[in-house]
Amino acid sequence: MTTISTLRPGLLVSLKTSLQGNVTYRTRDIEPEHMTGEGTLRATWETDRTVRDPAEHEAGVKARSKARSLVTAVCSESTFGLLCPEDYRARLMDAIDEARVIAERFNANATITRLQVSVIVGRVASDDIEAVRAINGEVTDLMNAMERGLRNLDVTAVRDAANKAKALSNMLSPDASAKAQRAIEVARSAARQIVKAGETAAVAIDERAIKTIRESRLAFLDLDDAAEIEAPAPASRGIDFDAPPVAMAAAAFAQPALEF
Repeated sequence: MTTISTLRPGLLVSLKTSLQGNVTYRTRDIEPEHMTGEGTLRATWETDRTVRDPAEHEAGVKARSKARSLVTAVCSESTFGLLCPEDYRARLMDAIDEARVIAERFNANATITRLQVSVIVGRVASDDIEAVRAINGEVTDLMNAMERGLRNLDVTAVRDAANKAKALSNMLSPDASAKAQRAIEVARSAARQIVKAGETAAVAIDERAIKTIRESRLAFLDLDDAAEIEAPAPASRGIDFDAPPVAMAAAAFAQPALEF
C-alpha cells in the first residue's frame, strides 16, 4: 500500500496587488528584431520611465507591500499560490479586511495613483486526491532540493528549500508535518555544520542527514491508488489544480466574492 500524507483542510488564496497611474513608460526601438549570423533573433530597445509624483509613488509602493504582507503572513507559499489552513480562516479574513483598509486610506489621499488589492479564496479538501498529489509532489521536490544542496555543500539552497518546506508543512496533517519537520531539522543542522567548517577545513557530505531526508521523503510519494483516500463529500469540494487559478477558486468559493 502506498504511503500517503493527508492534508489539513485549507484554503487556496489568489492575491493580486497593483499600483495604477503616476508612472508612464516610453519604449524606443534601437535595433529592430533581426536574424543574426548564428541563427538567433536579436532586438535592442530603450525604455524611459517617468514618475510624475515620486513621493506619492513611494508611499504607494510601501502601502502595497504592507497590504500584501498582511495576507501572505497568514499563508504558506507554494507553486500553486498561497495556501492557508482552514483553522486560520478568521485570521485570513481579518488580514484581507485590513489590507483593503490600507488600500482605501492610500487612495483617499493620493491624487494620481490608485492601489488595488484583489483576493479570491477557494477551498482545498483534505481528502481530495489531486490536492494531496500536488502538495506531496511539492514537498518531495523540496526534499530533493535539500538533498542536492547538501551533496553540493550549497548552504543557501538547503536553507531556501528548508524554509519553503517549513512554511508548506502548515498544510499537512500532524503526522505528515512531523515527518517533514524531521527532514527540515537535519537539513538545517547539516547546513550549520557546513558553515561552521568554513573554508579552512575539508567539509564532508553528511550522509546520515541525506539518509534521514530520503526516509522522510518516502511519506510523500505520489499516490498510485486513488481508492486509498475517501472521495470528498459534495459539501466540501476540492480544487482542481490543473485549472486556471481564478476558475479553481471560483468553483469552490465558500465566502461571498470580495468587492473592490
